[in-house]
Order: sequence, then structure tokens, then C-alpha cells
Amino acid sequence: ASDIELLLGICCMRRWAVVEVARTLLADEQAPGRQRLLADLIHNLSENSQAEGKEQDQAWFEGLQSRFKSKSSYMRYSCECRIRGYLREVSSFTPNVHPTARDAYKRIVDLMSDKLKSANYNGCYFDRREEEAARLCTAEGWFSCQATFDRAECPCKHSINPYSNRESRILFSTWNLDHIIEKKRAVVPELAEAVKTRDGREVNWEYFYRLLFTMENLKLVHIACHKKTNHNLSCDKTKIYRKRKKTQEIS
Repeated sequence: ASDIELLLGICCMRRWAVVEVARTLLADEQAPGRQRLLADLIHNLSENSQAEGKEQDQAWFEGLQSRFKSKSSYMRYSCECRIRGYLREVSSFTPNVHPTARDAYKRIVDLMSDKLKSANYNGCYFDRREEEAARLCTAEGWFSCQATFDRAECPCKHSINPYSNRESRILFSTWNLDHIIEKKRAVVPELAEAVKTRDGREVNWEYFYRLLFTMENLKLVHIACHKKTNHNLSCDKTKIYRKRKKTQEIS
């Protein structure tokens, strides 16, 4: 084993002893850089990521509503809140839709809402208890940055485990579910335009649903990897309409 593997192994096996030594050193340390190193060491070794229930890690739940009894239930809720927020943004765009297409646009929003409800607002993305294919984290609760919209990998290798401690839970709220094809600049306006100019065609609302609410068009990114500049990407024109179905018809 390498020296670093041996060091990490000792830290893991005797982490509480290491934490106590680090706290003693931190109490007398004056150099900011060394303070940061010691504080980070204490922070990482003091985590209790394996704990799931409130009785096992009460500190993690500090500041949360009493109805949350497990870490996974809160993390699922936090993801649902983000997705619900996207749905509200789509709905709030209704006044901007051409008057002749407004009712049809509202019906599409209703269809999206029903689909999200049946999927529990995709809260599975943040729930470590879910099947591997459904979640964005490891079974232990680790999330990795999926990089800026225009890169395949995060060069900084950002990662976080919001299940580990309260501070990480709070910091995770700064991570973004970023739309590759932008929600406000591209997807929602394109949906409104598609409804207005459909001319007897059926809008492929499920395509827009995937762009707005699923990992087909979402990336989980560290705040430093969230580019707020114009992505200059647009919807696939070949997927905006589809052949009419007898059900779920938008007229």
C-alpha cells in the first residue's frame, strides 16, 4: 500500500482519536491556512453519513421541520421542491403566451403536472435509498459535480455528501440542477411558440417535459460550475411535434 493509503487507513480506523488531536491543535493554531486544514480534517472525520434516522444524528436535522424523520426523506423533499419550482416557472409563463394559444398551453402544463405527480416530482434523484439508476448519488450519499453544460467532466472533481453532516446538507443547497438547454431562454419560450404555431399538429409535450424536469437535460453542478451565461442551445425542431394521438390531444 502507498503512504497515502496507509495514512487514510489510520485516519479512518482511529478517526475519533485524530479528531480530538486536531481539535486540540486548532485551539492554539493562529495561522489561517493551518486553521483551515485542521478544520477541514475535523469536519470530514466527524461526519456521520451512515446514520439515517433523527435519533441517530440529531445534529443533522437541526433547523428542519419536525416531520422529517430520516435524512433520505428530507433529501427527497428538497429535490421535489426544486422540480416543483420549475413547474411553477412554466405555469407562470402563461400570461406571455399568445391569447389564442393560452388555453392549450395551460392544458399542457396540467399534463406535465399530472406526470410529475405520478413520478413523485422526481425526488428519487436525491434519495440514496433509491435504485442506482434512479438516483444521482452513491448508496452512501455522495454526489459528484457533472460539470458545466459544455463540458463532459468536472475539472475540479467537486463532490459532496449532504447526508454526512448539517454543514454539508446546507452547502448542498447551493449546488444547482442546471438545464443544458436553458429553461427560461429556450425551452419554455419554444413550448409557447410551438403551441401558438401548431396549425393542427400535436405538440410533443413529453419532449418538453423531459427537457424541463429530467436528467435528459439537467446536470447537477457545484455552484462554481454553474455558468449563467447564454448557453446558445435550442430545442430539437424534429421533436417539437408528433403525430396526433386520440388521447391527450391538445386542440
